[in-house]
Amino acid sequence: MIDIRRASAIGAAVTATACAAVALAPAAVAAEPAAQRATTAPKAAAAQYNGVCGSGYAVVNSAQIGTKGTVFLTYNSATGKNCVVTMRNKPGKAVHMTASLGFASPTTTVTDTGYFTTYAGPVHLDARGLCVTWRGEISGEVAGKNGTNCGSRAANR
Repeated sequence: MIDIRRASAIGAAVTATACAAVALAPAAVAAEPAAQRATTAPKAAAAQYNGVCGSGYAVVNSAQIGTKGTVFLTYNSATGKNCVVTMRNKPGKAVHMTASLGFASPTTTVTDTGYFTTYAGPVHLDARGLCVTWRGEISGEVAGKNGTNCGSRAANR
């Protein structure tokens, strides 16, 4: 997508979004004053899942933690276990981070919290047949979801 900003006759900014497939006349764009051309700052690289949950785990859900990182929910179909890890976009000085995973009945939650440079977790929980609540926190900013990724078969407990 291309974000084009031009000033209207009354001075209000008008924003139009055009798909990359739509070709703009190069001469028209080149003729615009540089101050009116849109400039976009490069976005911070999004955190990628690092495989720390172990062999056989695949990402099944995730949530952005503002611009600081991502919390990943993974699942291993062979073991029936979920795992959560909170990853920073840009590792650095240790900051307060949390990775948390739980379910409601019976109330069970596992959490890894502390000061970390790169990631919090992994935390594992056997939640076959259950909905899970998972969270990640980086420096006071929190993301996650309640009661998601519900199993379709009853847990063998």
